[in-house]
Amino acid sequence: MPRPKLCRKIRINPNITYFKPQGVPMSVLEIVNLTIEELEALRLHNIKDLDQSKCAKMMNTSQSTLQRILESAYKKITDALVNGKAIEIIKQ
Repeated sequence: MPRPKLCRKIRINPNITYFKPQGVPMSVLEIVNLTIEELEALRLHNIKDLDQSKCAKMMNTSQSTLQRILESAYKKITDALVNGKAIEIIKQ
């Protein structure tokens, strides 16, 4: 039986939940889903300039889990930028 998922602390509530390439209609774009957890990890690590251990403490998770969240977020954003996909921020 897997461990129960911890309740992670999220301190961001974005008003804008879609980003897309300019000039391309949404109807023809593939969408990459970025979770609110991934967005919060990116915000703490890249905008607040916190190291991973501090980010993990603020989100109430382990450093290794935070690393996996960041890696997933980077892959999704890179895929969207390189392949011209839209990004949707989803709240789970």
